[in-house]
Amino acid sequence: MLEEIRNQAASAARELIDAAHLKEGDLIIVGCSSSEIAAHQIGTFSSKDIGQAVFSAIYGELKTKGIDLAAQCCEHLNRALILEEAAAKKRGYEPVNVVPQLKAGGSFATAAYEAFFHPVAVETVKADGGMDIGDTLIGMHLKAVAVPVRINTKFIGAARVVCARTRPKFIGGIRAHYDDSLL
Repeated sequence: MLEEIRNQAASAARELIDAAHLKEGDLIIVGCSSSEIAAHQIGTFSSKDIGQAVFSAIYGELKTKGIDLAAQCCEHLNRALILEEAAAKKRGYEPVNVVPQLKAGGSFATAAYEAFFHPVAVETVKADGGMDIGDTLIGMHLKAVAVPVRINTKFIGAARVVCARTRPKFIGGIRAHYDDSLL
């Protein structure tokens, strides 16, 4: 089962990278419910093994492209995020003091905290794209204009997968012209 979950997570990450035209230096937010992946109600069945499997698959795909990862904690930590310190610093995000655990932060964020070279927690980010695995509500951490991204991988385990990218806001009026490459 874990190998199938790893494969689904890696596939979803590759599809998001391609469909959202993500590039080196971009930031991706991932919210993940191991409970939902295991076909349980969110927050009721935290699984360290599932969290590590999904994290390692997604992080592996992002890292090869130079894309930074923000791992969203659960609501018990107010959806704080775990990032590499270097990723937080280059964006000016102020660290806060919290260490995620299975029942307070979630398995995915815990896996990120344990795997990152120098993890830090921050309260909020403005990500270029994201993946919501199991209805974890990542929208609060995306840039202002989020656009749905359709990928073929609809589930990781039993959890629904919903992806998004962001684009710059349109400003101006009827006479304005826009750069189609930013759409």
